This record gives sequence, structure tokens and C-alpha cells, in this order.
Amino acid sequence: MKEKKIKIIIALVLFFIALILNFSNELINNAIYIISYIIVGLEIVKKAIRNIIRGKVFDENFLMTVATIGAFFIGEFPEAVAVMLFYQIGELFQSYAVDKSRKSIASLMDIRPDFANVERDGKIVKINPEEVKIGETIIIKPGEKIPLDGYIIDGKSSLDTKALTGETIPKDVEKGEEVLSGSINLNGVLKIKVKKEFGESTVSKILDLVENASSKKSKSENFITKFAKYYTPIVVIIAVFLAVFPPLLIEGASFSDWIYRALSFLVVSCPCALVISIPLSFFGGIGGASKMGILIKGSNYLEQLSKLETVVFDKTGTLTKGTFEVQKIEEVGISKEELLKITAYAESFSNHPISLSVKTAYGKDIDEKQIEKTQELSGLGVEAKINNKYVLVGNEKLMKEKNIEYVKSNDIGTVLYIAIDGKFKGYIVIADKIKEDAKKTIKDLRKNNIKQIIMLTGDRNIVGQDVGKKLELDKVYTELLPTGKVEKVEELLKEKSKKGKLAFVGDGINDAPVLAISDIGIAMGGIGSDSTIEAADIVLMTDELEKIVEAINLSKRTMKIVKQNIIFAIFVKILVLILSACGISTMWEAVFADVGVSIIAIINALRVLKVKK
Repeated sequence: MKEKKIKIIIALVLFFIALILNFSNELINNAIYIISYIIVGLEIVKKAIRNIIRGKVFDENFLMTVATIGAFFIGEFPEAVAVMLFYQIGELFQSYAVDKSRKSIASLMDIRPDFANVERDGKIVKINPEEVKIGETIIIKPGEKIPLDGYIIDGKSSLDTKALTGETIPKDVEKGEEVLSGSINLNGVLKIKVKKEFGESTVSKILDLVENASSKKSKSENFITKFAKYYTPIVVIIAVFLAVFPPLLIEGASFSDWIYRALSFLVVSCPCALVISIPLSFFGGIGGASKMGILIKGSNYLEQLSKLETVVFDKTGTLTKGTFEVQKIEEVGISKEELLKITAYAESFSNHPISLSVKTAYGKDIDEKQIEKTQELSGLGVEAKINNKYVLVGNEKLMKEKNIEYVKSNDIGTVLYIAIDGKFKGYIVIADKIKEDAKKTIKDLRKNNIKQIIMLTGDRNIVGQDVGKKLELDKVYTELLPTGKVEKVEELLKEKSKKGKLAFVGDGINDAPVLAISDIGIAMGGIGSDSTIEAADIVLMTDELEKIVEAINLSKRTMKIVKQNIIFAIFVKILVLILSACGISTMWEAVFADVGVSIIAIINALRVLKVKK
């Protein structure tokens, strides 16, 4: 790029010397123009010749070469140099634009680890991450990237996961926790047991996904490619007719005048503005999405997001947290705190998710000395003796079997009834909690003109309908097996309009079949799931539902810019093509219609990098 800048500056200086000073000796003046042209245009002429030999005739190099050399032949030296000079300035601007959009992904590409410190035979060896085997121990010092997925066997630290998730707040980790490659260790030294080879690691899969995103082109990009393929030869043929036939058919018409018109026509016809700016817009959109922790596998999916009509959500882990939490404590003749404490003590020796949720809600250390005995009652609950009190914790069947009068709960979820010394003391409701941002996300989706928002779940009908009612969903389908979810999505795909698209949003753990058959498969928080990255078209690197809305807004913004560029470029080119054919515009207007329009379209395309949430 630096060498290109120097060439352009030298050629520009020579061009203005000849143009402004305008030497009386025409040979000197023309010689300066030719030297300027060779400096800035020889590379393009060589490319045109090489492409012609390879059979690729009608490209921008060919158009620029024919137009400029033709201009020399008819004595229009300033115009010939100006066309090539400004074309090269446009190319330089394009390179800058592409580099800028690439930088939006550069931070993500920086997650590739350069080395791994492996513990072998009591020594620490620095090797390529690809040489590390599963089960080996790696050491990560402060400031280093975690090269492979694994779990911590010693040490604690804070990790910078921004490049993976878009999350700016460091994540605290300690012994026993799983960590992902691509994270940056901020402070403590970590010892990690490797669980995946480099080729299967999170960082490797993400890099592969981003690097190959540009291979899946949108309809707009495919249209422009086809458009340029047929459009360019047609305008070349028209230019030839324009140069040859009018002077033969119109009395008094000169060949030099009509050749000049034809050459201007050729300069205008170059489809650079479209060929450059459209892919650049999509590339910028994908780059902007990666900044937000949204990985989009191709510009075709970015385009399809703007046409969303139906959004189908999985329930557990997507709209809900997927973990049991205490939702309600109803006490009778005892304080809420005491009821929760007694229940936590009774459930202290169980690792059942229900028991764990009660202990988490209690949040204090349990003094095991106060627990005299505990016994699990199969299908009923648990009985325990705590501080000389006889405690029962379980379901309705337990209360009935022990002949304890109780107040029935109508709450949705798992209900634990508690009795102390034969007397009912209240109940605790435990359920999967709806995510905090779920309701807002549903409202924002409706603002984006999503016609149907549907939920699929394998959960009981009463539970599914309750979630659907709270979130004001259009339809809820419950008690579905994985095959049932696939069948239901297939039905919904048939019901949508021809142009509308359907997206399925799941947590990526067991939703791979449904993600694969949807128009757009969106995986939530799938950062550690291999099946997610492989099956989904879009991966949201965190559990934030709002990122779906951000992705849709980015898609619509990108498509708006793409349409603006297409309309603007085609309108200006058609206008100047007509004016060139009529002899009203000169080659200077032609240069603007090509290079000027390209630069404006590129500047417009770069706007997509300014991410708006």
C-alpha cells in the first residue's frame, strides 16, 4: 500500500505540472503526461493483458486500459492520465476501506494462541498448541492466552473473554471450572488439564467459522456478480457501435468525436461501485456482529435476518435459565428465613437439582452437627431430625401419607411441603426462572415486525403455557420430543410466506436437528458446544436474548446501505451513460461516475461498521 501511495503522489505531481504549467512545447507536455500514466497505469495495463490471455476479458482493468489508451490516440492526454490516476486513487481508497472492515474482525483473529506451556517430565516445555495431547497439563501465566479447552486443576484468576463473548467484564474462575481457549488470563497462574485437541477446541472452531464466512454469499452479492458478468460485455459492444456507426450514418459526424463519446461511455460502464461496495457492506456487517459477540457464518444469513417473519424459541436454557431456583416461600407460623433454613438442612445430603436450589437460596454454611439423621423417602421426599425437631420435606403424597393437614399450592413448578413435629409449616416453590431480558426481547421483536413468536418445549403443558402467558407469546407447543420439535418446525416452515424467513433459537445442546432445518438456526450461549457451532447459522456467544434483536437491527441496517448503494450507483451510471452517448458529458464526468461513485459507495458501506445497538 505504501508503494502504491508513493506512485500516486509522483504521478499526481507530474500530472498537475503538465496541466497547470502547460508548456509551449507540446512534446514536453505530452511526455510528462505519458510518464505520469506509466507510473500510475502500467500495472493496470499489465493486468488487463494477463487477464485477456487467461480468457478473462471484460473486467475493470480491460475497461480502464481501452478507455485511456484510446484517449491518447485521439489526443486527449489530460483525460487519459486523469482516468487512470483517479481510478488508482479509488482503488487505494477501496484497499483502505477493506483494511478498516478487516480490523473489526482482527481482535477476534487475535485469539489464535501462538504457543502452549506444557508440563512434561517435571519440566515446562513451550510448544505449538497443535502438539498438545488430551489429558496433558498446561500452565498459563498472567497476560497469556489460554491455548486449549480444559478445566482448572490448580489456581484461580480472572479471564478476559471479550473476543469470544463480547462481554467486557472479566470472568472470575477457580479450581474445577471449565475454561475455553481464546480467553486471556489476567492475573493468577493457572494449571489446566486439556480436554480437547487444538483442532477441536473452541478457538479453532470460531476462527474457522469467521474465516469462511465470506464464502457463503448473499442473494445481493450473487446478483451483482451475475449483473457484472453480463453488463460489462454489453456496454463494450455498445461502445464499439457508438464509435463506429454514427460517423458512418450521420452526415458531418467525426470519428474522433464519437470515439471520445465511446471512451467516456466505457469509463462510466465500469461496475466497480457495485462490485466493491456490496461485498464490503456485508463484510463490514459480519465484522460489526463479531464485535458484539455474534458470529454469523455467511452474508446470506445476515441478509435473511432482515426478512424474518417467524421466530421459534426453545424454552429451557433459552427463554428460561435452565436451572431450578426458589421462586416463592409461603410460611405458616414461622419466619421465611427459618423455614428456608430448616428445609436446606433437611436437604443438605442430597445432590438432586431441587435440593441444590434450596441450599443455594439459603446461601449459608450448614452446621452438620445440628443434623441428627436424614432419610430419603422414595417418591415422597425426605425426613430428618434437626435440633430435636422431626422435619418432613416433600410432595403432597408425603403430607397425605403422614396424615398432615396442609394448604395446597396452586403455583406452577415443583412444590416442597414442609412439616415440623407433625404440623404443617408452609411450602417452597421451585421452578425454572424466566430470563430477565426475555420479556423485553419479545417486545423488541414485535417492534421489528416479527409476525409470529412461538415456543416449543418438552415440558409439561401447564408449565409451558405459564411461560407463554407471562411472555405474551403467540403460540406454545408443549410435551414435544426432539423429533416432535423437528416436525413442528417443518409445519411452521410451510405456513410462512414465500419471502418470509423462520429462525429457530435454541441453547444448542440438544437442538442441532431443529437448528439445521430452519431458514436461520440461532444458537444461544453456545460458546462451549461443538454441536452448536457446527449446526447453527448464527452463534450468540452469550446467553443474552437481546443479541437476537441486535443481530436483526444490524442486518436491516446492512441491507439498507446495500440498497442505497445499488440504487445510487445504477442511477448515476445510467444518467452519465446517456449523457456520454449524447455527447453532453465529457470524460471528467465519466471519471466521477466511475471513481467518484465508487468512493461515495465505499464511504456509505463503511457506515455499517459503526455498530448501533
